[in-house]
Amino acid sequence: MGLLRQFQNQTFRLLHFTCKDSRRLTLPLQHLSQRRNTRFSLSSSSTLKSSRELVLVRAVNTAAATQASKMVKAIRVHELGGPEVLKWEDVEIGEPKEGEIRVRNKAIGLNFIDVYFRKGVYKAAVIPFTPGMEAVGEVIAVGPGLTGQKVGDIVAYAGQPMGSYAEEQILPADRVVPVPPSVDPIIGASIMLKGMTTQYLVRRCFKVEPGHTVLVQAAAGGVGSLLCQWANALGATVIGTVSTKEKAAQAKEDGCHHVILYKEEDFVARVNEITSGKGVDVVYDSVGKDTFQGSLDCLKLRGYMVSFGQSSGAPDPVPLSALAPKSLFLTRPTMMHYTITRDELLETAGEVFTAVASGVLRVRVNHKYPLSEAAQAHADLESRKTSGSVVLIP
Repeated sequence: MGLLRQFQNQTFRLLHFTCKDSRRLTLPLQHLSQRRNTRFSLSSSSTLKSSRELVLVRAVNTAAATQASKMVKAIRVHELGGPEVLKWEDVEIGEPKEGEIRVRNKAIGLNFIDVYFRKGVYKAAVIPFTPGMEAVGEVIAVGPGLTGQKVGDIVAYAGQPMGSYAEEQILPADRVVPVPPSVDPIIGASIMLKGMTTQYLVRRCFKVEPGHTVLVQAAAGGVGSLLCQWANALGATVIGTVSTKEKAAQAKEDGCHHVILYKEEDFVARVNEITSGKGVDVVYDSVGKDTFQGSLDCLKLRGYMVSFGQSSGAPDPVPLSALAPKSLFLTRPTMMHYTITRDELLETAGEVFTAVASGVLRVRVNHKYPLSEAAQAHADLESRKTSGSVVLIP
């Protein structure tokens, strides 16, 4: 019985035994009591014989885990496919480890990259998985020894790790940024990924300056809306393509000098007309297959083709020789590569929040859905029924 006393004096809560008859048992320590005949008795009807018939395999300190683990609601994907594969389920979440924080999400941004992962265009590391790459929430627990964040802080993140479609999540502390008190969580969740994407597109991928002419495909979309505003503020002439008259009106408000209804007119011919045959300095194209070749055709000599999405599908392969007639530049960037370091992340997010505070960016949260209705939100996004930003509320 010294064995039992040994563990009763420590924080172990589970003892794993193997019996001589090869049975394996996991016994809660609090259910074991000592008797004079050296038998162990359980709260159930099972009774073990003496301790001589037991071989202790291992003891597990589960006190902290038992206290900390809890169930929260989340969207889970068990198979790739349409919006219907998004399932509302209970998931278990534990305590943050060293370098981590636990966040209770207040608002979650919906982005087309979530659709790509759901369909399998981009590959999730494991299946099942929780989608989502953007959220604002309140810190409710911090990992051991962590400084720089505390319980009660309002923070935002965008990018990796995936998993924001949840009431709560564990995040690396070095991948979140503080949200200024002046920024509402819904605005923050709608601006982080799209805003930081816009920042690197117009400030670093191709640096927009006064005198440039810019073409924005899907100008009324979440990123498109911000691109029009920021490029206009930087002094560029902005041309935008949209699908409806309602979206055309929004694009005008967002700073588009020329709006093209691509369902009613040939956008290549119209861009050629607007630029007097010169073409544009840069095209920001998130549509992909349906617009890619036309976007190339709209560029001037030494123009930049920035393909940062593929909502209509992956573009057809492009031979290098296709770029030669106008010495074009082609890039397929991703935000994660522009926010690799902590300094890059803070600088990028800081510029976005400053642009919001100064009025350079006016955030359009045109659609809000309960998180449990993420499938409907995905369906509406893919069918082009949405404009501006879409936010999910836990």
